Amino acid sequence: MSSDQFDSALDLLRRLPPYSTAANLNRICALAPDLTEELLSSVDQPLQTRQCKKTKRDYLLCDYNRDGDSYRSPWSNEFYPEVEDAEMPSERVRKMEVRMGEAVEVYRELYYEGGVSSVYFWDLDDGFAGVVLLKKTTPKSNSEGGWDSIHVFEAIDRARNAHYKLTSTVILRLSTGNEALGDMDLSGNMTRQVEQDMPVQDDGSHIVNVGKLVEDMELKMRNLLQEVYFGKAKDIVGDLRSLQPLTEANKDKATHQEMINSMKR
Repeated sequence: MSSDQFDSALDLLRRLPPYSTAANLNRICALAPDLTEELLSSVDQPLQTRQCKKTKRDYLLCDYNRDGDSYRSPWSNEFYPEVEDAEMPSERVRKMEVRMGEAVEVYRELYYEGGVSSVYFWDLDDGFAGVVLLKKTTPKSNSEGGWDSIHVFEAIDRARNAHYKLTSTVILRLSTGNEALGDMDLSGNMTRQVEQDMPVQDDGSHIVNVGKLVEDMELKMRNLLQEVYFGKAKDIVGDLRSLQPLTEANKDKATHQEMINSMKR
């Protein structure tokens, strides 16, 4: 695999519309099959949903529960389609995965009021790692929207403490359109990272610590999107486009200026 080809593929994906990342990624993988594994593990794309055949519950697909063309369900701990000699989490890590999944389910219902969530853990030499996934979409209509959260973390055990490294990515898409205003699409992604040492007494402490890190990071990213990105976009659109006719706008400006001049006299 050429590093120049890989860098060019990433640069191309950054320049294409974010809402079509999945389709464009498939096209690039078809053109350059040797880049497939590296691209799938490096490029964040909207999460896809699949139903567990055993439990009939929905779960989310990502590179961290994938083995070839198969994906592991967090509910049954089985791959679909089946995979021989698949790498599975240890018994200790699997128990934490289940407990974290239950906690994220409660969090999702409280914050998102619906959607789908999944949690996947795996073993490391000096600890464990995992990913917390959250997805919420609006029903298809004139206005559509989607939110995908991907929180990847590492937990390294250090005596009575653990060192956590969290990398969070949010993929957001909003689109609307009507005859009067036309079509508008606002989409993009944001990635933030944090590292922190936190006290640990038992495996239950890991669940609390990771949950707190994920909750705090989501709150910060939501506030940043609302205050900075949406606020700036609103200002730009307001300056570029007005529903008020130009003649009326000029008349209002003239009246305003006349009032200011009269006050100076």
